[in-house]
Amino acid sequence: MITSRSLCIIFFCILLVLLLPNIVLVRGECTCDPEDEDRDKTQALKYKLAAIASILVAGAIGVYLPVLGKTIPALSPERKIFFLIKAFAAGVILSTGFVHVLPDAFENLTSPCLDEHPWGDFPFTGFAAMVAAIGTLMIDAFATSYATSYYRKSHFGEAEDNVSDEEKVGEHAGHVHVHTHATHGHAHGSIEYAGESELLRHRVISLVLELGILVHSVIIGISLGTSESPKTIKPLVAALTFHQFFEGMGLGGCITQAKFKSRGVAILAFFFSLTTPAGIAIGIGISSFYDENDPTALIVEGIFNAAAAGILIYMSLVDLLAADFMNPKMQDNKRLQFGAHVSLLLGAGCMSLLAKWA
Repeated sequence: MITSRSLCIIFFCILLVLLLPNIVLVRGECTCDPEDEDRDKTQALKYKLAAIASILVAGAIGVYLPVLGKTIPALSPERKIFFLIKAFAAGVILSTGFVHVLPDAFENLTSPCLDEHPWGDFPFTGFAAMVAAIGTLMIDAFATSYATSYYRKSHFGEAEDNVSDEEKVGEHAGHVHVHTHATHGHAHGSIEYAGESELLRHRVISLVLELGILVHSVIIGISLGTSESPKTIKPLVAALTFHQFFEGMGLGGCITQAKFKSRGVAILAFFFSLTTPAGIAIGIGISSFYDENDPTALIVEGIFNAAAAGILIYMSLVDLLAADFMNPKMQDNKRLQFGAHVSLLLGAGCMSLLAKWA
């Protein structure tokens, strides 16, 4: 069985490979005109440092808030309020994919700084988002299938052996109740199997969702860190602080349902909280030679933004919203259903409003 530790190791190896190209970008010549903006390195650095602190704290609070359900009964996944929180957070993540990340990807890959061929001949942004969404579906389906196959072999195989032995004893002794006991064992095993399969699926959802969030968080951090315009950075500090808090709530809800051990929760929360501040720090370090209009930077950022958008849109619609809105608890409770719809619209609306500044 794939353990949570193995899943975390695989996840962060993939993350490292994906993010390396964002860190090492070579400056190149570009024929398009640079943006006219007020530059003040000293003042900009102050805002960047403030952004690192505020985003770090907001992210940590957001991701740990749902996790506190273990100690605060009101935030437990079994409570109705948890459905409302998850609907709000799913709206935030959906809006992040559609309103924040995908438009940035389109802007990157349709920039006049890129060659007309091939970048003007094919909609690479939509294609990359589609491929990422399909890839997420495949990972989701494969993990569920693997869990199903493994659990059947390891548990049902043993149960069938036990049934055969007990049936033989029953035939010799004439005790029908032995067979009935074995049947109960089968039922118990089916319940265990369903729970184990669902648990693994929640863990895969948490890791894939975090991957999509972290990829675009690093890019956002690098973009902010390389900017030298206080006028541009100032509104971003507040906007990205709220952005990170709301995204953290969505991720924290998934982590809670995945029931990772304390160490796994700490690792996932740590990387989420640290990624955007780390991106800002990297941006500060490379700001002296980084060119945001460099074709290599535009292509890498555009492709990764498009892929992140595809992951976030798929995860929010399929694994968060569809799973909860089709849950019998919500289907049987019209008030909860109405509240979840309102929470979803509020989450999507709040994050969409932040697109004015971020």
